[in-house]
Amino acid sequence: MRRLSLLAGLAAVTVTSALVASCSSGSSTPAGGASGSTTTINLGLPTSVTSFANADVAVAQAQGFFADEGLTVHVKNLASGVPVVQGVVGGSLDIGANSIEPVVNADAQGGGLVIIGSYADRLTVSMVTPASIRTPAQLRGKRLGIQTVGAFREVMTRMVLESNGLTPSDAAYVPVASDGYISALIQGTIQSAILQQEQVTDVLQRDHSLHVLVNMSKAWPDYFYGTYVVTRPWLAQHQETAKKFLTAIVRAHRFMYKNKAAAVRIVAQATGFSPQVISQSYDVLLGQEGVFPVNQGLEEARIAKTIQTMQQYKTLTGTAPAVSSIVDTAPISAVISQLGTWTGDPRWH
Repeated sequence: MRRLSLLAGLAAVTVTSALVASCSSGSSTPAGGASGSTTTINLGLPTSVTSFANADVAVAQAQGFFADEGLTVHVKNLASGVPVVQGVVGGSLDIGANSIEPVVNADAQGGGLVIIGSYADRLTVSMVTPASIRTPAQLRGKRLGIQTVGAFREVMTRMVLESNGLTPSDAAYVPVASDGYISALIQGTIQSAILQQEQVTDVLQRDHSLHVLVNMSKAWPDYFYGTYVVTRPWLAQHQETAKKFLTAIVRAHRFMYKNKAAAVRIVAQATGFSPQVISQSYDVLLGQEGVFPVNQGLEEARIAKTIQTMQQYKTLTGTAPAVSSIVDTAPISAVISQLGTWTGDPRWH
């Protein structure tokens, strides 16, 4: 399959009418009187329906953490991290939440992006296939569900293929919406999908002919996952807004670890999955793997390793950027200095 440029068309980003409408009042614009002013943030998420990995935003909203910081956050669910990055670069979004690959590729092509924080900084996904597919080599000739070339699920799929001597041309990519993978697997429209943990939990309960072929976090334990990303000009003008946003996010992460019942209720409502499925997924993501950082969460070694992995599996387009050029830890460091560092639990990083 012909490799597509992740940043094609960034010079003329096309924005949906809904996004244009949401941004008509301007980015990060104070509103209200002197005693009740708020700052508006337009935030893009990388799935059409919020996933558990991105549900920290829902928790911050529900618990009033954004409001405590004087923020009004308008959330836009998009098809993948690629249009999120395009929205940030084009200015229709103030902050993007997406996997690291489009960010690295945008920076490699002059996108001027910088990572300021993380949602889930460890992989939260697995490749699910029919049980008849026992090894990745048997993906040859199969129909593999992805979002779009260069987006997170395609990158994960390509890593599985490339690490087992295959390429995308050895299989058939099938574009699927993020909330359509489960039905597509059950119906047999596709034979492989990269699923978030809650999707894995749900689909394995519904169809016992499916199984986890590759647990991505176990196969690539050092891979960095989710970023909060902005442009450098935006950050230069909105340092305090960035700190306020990250303060709410860190508080949300800490709340989730300490309040399972409330977190499960909020995440179930945000994702549309049952409380039972979310509770079981919580036990994996927070109880076992600790995917949500409660401190800085921007580990240079993990990010550097991820860039190397992108080079290895040819998911990086252009020259690999230095970690220092795509990460600015100043805002999150200021937040942790204010909130205090959490210690004493190996999950808390």
